Amino acid sequence: MTGSVAHVAYNAPIPRAGTSGRRISGVLVLFRFLHAADIHLDSPLQGLERYPEAPVEAIRGAPRRAFERLVELALEERVAFLLLAGDLYDGDWRDYNTGLFFTAQMRRLADAGIPVHLVSGNHDAASQITKRLSLPPNVTHYASRQPQTNVLADFDVAIHGQSFAARRISDDLSAAYPQADPGRFEIGLLHTSLDGRPGHASYAPCTVEALRAKGYAYWALGHVHQREIVSRAPEQPWIVFPGNLQGRHARETGGKGATLVTVEHGRVVDVAHRDLDVVRWSRLEIDLTGQDRPDDVLARIADALAEALAQADGRMLAARIVVGGSTRAHDALVRDPERWIHDVRSLANDLGEPGVWLERLDITTRSRRELEALRDRDDALGGLLRRIDTLPTASLELGRAGDELEELKRKLPAPLLAALEGSDEDRCDPTDPEWLRARLPAVRDLLWARLLAGEDAV
Repeated sequence: MTGSVAHVAYNAPIPRAGTSGRRISGVLVLFRFLHAADIHLDSPLQGLERYPEAPVEAIRGAPRRAFERLVELALEERVAFLLLAGDLYDGDWRDYNTGLFFTAQMRRLADAGIPVHLVSGNHDAASQITKRLSLPPNVTHYASRQPQTNVLADFDVAIHGQSFAARRISDDLSAAYPQADPGRFEIGLLHTSLDGRPGHASYAPCTVEALRAKGYAYWALGHVHQREIVSRAPEQPWIVFPGNLQGRHARETGGKGATLVTVEHGRVVDVAHRDLDVVRWSRLEIDLTGQDRPDDVLARIADALAEALAQADGRMLAARIVVGGSTRAHDALVRDPERWIHDVRSLANDLGEPGVWLERLDITTRSRRELEALRDRDDALGGLLRRIDTLPTASLELGRAGDELEELKRKLPAPLLAALEGSDEDRCDPTDPEWLRARLPAVRDLLWARLLAGEDAV
């Protein structure tokens, strides 16, 4: 896509006194800005609403509440401006409430003197949104016909951006972005798959080398839902995907949020992630090898859920649980999976607020009898399984193994080495024959699981 660049001098109609920072000759030389993308306002969280006892309204409202947290962070940090790198919406609105919610949040920022700069992506492209609302004066929505440049004189900053005109853009939009003015802090605002990211359609593709060649200090990207710092200092520029604001399904696990950037004297001095999600998705893979009683199975699942909930930092947890391994409980698990789903949901309810909601329980275990049948086979796999089975009682040269691992131990960083040589309960010393011997049963179970997984794939 080619064309001339539209230049617009941005003169904020709102006071700038609320912005924290340090001025020299009227220009802020120390300021912060927020970079977010892929908000998907009013997009449903997939897989939870079918759970009959799930808090449906809380789940449906998660993208809005995450966006409110973004606005609150902007106000708390007194940022200079907010960048939204596409997919603010999830497609056309069902009604005007989605747009009304967004404009209300923008007015909160307008009251604090915080400008907002946004581009549309593939989900909220000009061709996808038929309903329109007048935006508050602090919001600049970049055109889709050609790149547009806005200059923020208070910060000696220029922001370049272009929205998607249609859902599918195969051209490199960045190619038409202007070269940077060397004396100014310049930002590229772009919704793109870059040079390809797993699981994401190839929209507005471009290369890291082409982005670097523009001479900008920071590229604020959107479209990829996994946070990624593609390029960082001392190499210029910073190229950042902040990830989406709220995970929407079981493949979008872990903390989600926005990126807070600190600029001093025209250079990025800090790039920090801030978690803003309301519902935290987690995929728990639990090895049940050796856990043969139903009570043992449930105890392992309960421990994993409690640990994941603790790591969610006070958020509601949406969990997909995958149980695997070789266990005598296999027959009971596969014979009545609904009973196990009910039992796991009961475990989740016992954990209390803020709540754990089971998205799915996947049972991938194998029967111990099946393992024993494989072990009795008269072939290479059977022989290897029988050999592995003797590991815990075999007469092995563990002392020699410890000597060989001594060099590895010497190369460990000092903080890690200190942690490994902690209390007797959690001490980790690969050079100690007794420590190695105590771990042999776990090594046996791991080798069994890996071999059987490979046997399934043949």
